Amino acid sequence: MFTYSHNGITVVSMLDTRHATKDEKFPVKIRVTFNRNRKYYSTGKYLSMKDWEKLPTTKSRTFSEVKTDIQNSFDKVKEIVQTLEDINIFSFALLNRDMGKGMNDTLNTAFKAKINSLEAEGRSGTQLYYNCALNSIEKFAGTNILFSDVTVDWLKKYEKYMLEDRSYTLNEKEYTERGRSYTTIGMYLRAIRTMMNEAIRAGVIKANQYPFGRDKKEITTGSGRKLALTLAQIKSIVDFSDGNLTTDRYRDLWFFSYLCNGINFTDMLHLKYRSIQNNEISYLREKTKRTSKVKKEIQAVLTPEMKAIIQKWGNSNKEPNQFIFPYLNGKETPMEAKVKSHELIRRTNKRLKEIGKSLNIDHLSTYSARHSFATVLKRSGANIAYISESLGHADQKTTENYLASFEQEERIKNAALLTKF
Repeated sequence: MFTYSHNGITVVSMLDTRHATKDEKFPVKIRVTFNRNRKYYSTGKYLSMKDWEKLPTTKSRTFSEVKTDIQNSFDKVKEIVQTLEDINIFSFALLNRDMGKGMNDTLNTAFKAKINSLEAEGRSGTQLYYNCALNSIEKFAGTNILFSDVTVDWLKKYEKYMLEDRSYTLNEKEYTERGRSYTTIGMYLRAIRTMMNEAIRAGVIKANQYPFGRDKKEITTGSGRKLALTLAQIKSIVDFSDGNLTTDRYRDLWFFSYLCNGINFTDMLHLKYRSIQNNEISYLREKTKRTSKVKKEIQAVLTPEMKAIIQKWGNSNKEPNQFIFPYLNGKETPMEAKVKSHELIRRTNKRLKEIGKSLNIDHLSTYSARHSFATVLKRSGANIAYISESLGHADQKTTENYLASFEQEERIKNAALLTKF
């Protein structure tokens, strides 16, 4: 009914007869064709075949309004296509981004458009998070999940499924673990909620179809484990050895992370020798350097212990542009670098779990280094503002979430003061 074609790009309104509703209606979509690839964008309208055929000539007021809505959707897509054409950078990833992440009438396609957009922006961490969420969702409900399927009851069943699921996929490799924690469940549900919000804004679903919120599905928040360690526990880890060099290496990488302001492993792998200046290590967090308006470097004192770890496990080539630790080569795409980081974290956590079992320390992981750094400083009386700056947090409330409570012995001692008449 509406058509536009220029520079090998075609935009046309069409009735998508691949998916029928129970009352034999089909979604009206805007189809974009480029280099023999096709993408479909929803108008939020559904018509029978008969109504679609008479739509161009009918004088019915109701159908005239439908026709106007379809034209508005067509014009929106056409305008974005023309804008991208004008600056000679047309791609479906950019079109999806400007279309509100490429809303379609399935949850799967919305996720894929979001992932493509994140890849185009180089936001590999968030891209991987949405990838994992989509893998989990498709294992539960398949590859053609209509937005209308995502109800309160559907979300409750999905939550139950995640509590029992024991596998996940990372870069086409399958891993097994215990059922999902409520923290992970909350993350995946929030990803779905984001897609539903964008679907409403794009006119794919109506507001009354939204399944989240009070009296609907509220997202459970995990209370989180207390991951911080005592100084005595940290010392026992640093002193631990089973005679295996692999164990020693992962133990030392964990200790370096703890000493370097609780640096996470992704940031640690991106450190270069040029990061070392005036006996300090300076770096930007990979997680926020593309999104934060103010690029503020984190600075950590290079202690003798850190120097020893670099000397033992670091790159022998100490040119300024060389990575300190030999896991990246600088030729990786953002996603490839992220996957290498996750692989190292997985291997380190496996070895840390064995160390923790030997030392009777629960939940020992790469993440506990960051929590321990913050909590040890807190227990030593350091200012929370200083801890927040050292961690690279923009908000002190984020820092407070990292700070575990004092040891039980400390609480017992303080409670005894209440009756020391």
